[in-house]
Amino acid sequence: MEPIGERRLEILLIEDNQNDVELFLNVVDWINMGDQVRVFLDGREALDYLHKKGIYKDNPGSLPSVVFIDLKMPLISGHEVLKSIRKDKRTKTLPVVVFTSSDQESDIGETYKCGVNSYVVKPVQFEKYAETIRDLINYWRNVNTPPEPFRQEE
Repeated sequence: MEPIGERRLEILLIEDNQNDVELFLNVVDWINMGDQVRVFLDGREALDYLHKKGIYKDNPGSLPSVVFIDLKMPLISGHEVLKSIRKDKRTKTLPVVVFTSSDQESDIGETYKCGVNSYVVKPVQFEKYAETIRDLINYWRNVNTPPEPFRQEE
């Protein structure tokens, strides 16, 4: 196991807005800690990846260190993705951060009922947006020690 300050993250980003994806990836490059980001533009494909279904059924990959997800997406909402993650024995302890533009109390409350670890409203100003992403990634790398995910027995 790497020393806590040097741990590299495998990040799963579920975001349908291409501008937000590019900004997120630029911030990860700016931090320059060797973190790897896998991007999904919709929740359905992300769930297939996490649950090893469809084209990912033979995927030998491990679970990501943390998932960043938007709420308002086509096909499957962020709430539904979160519920599916929490229902699966293999992914139920996977750290999930909702990173969304919604500051509605109903969205915040529903998301916490579904088991989210953090709910963060996307700042509008570019510099603040980049700082927020940087701080969230650094939190999951340096401050929080996520539990080892439960492994499905083959």
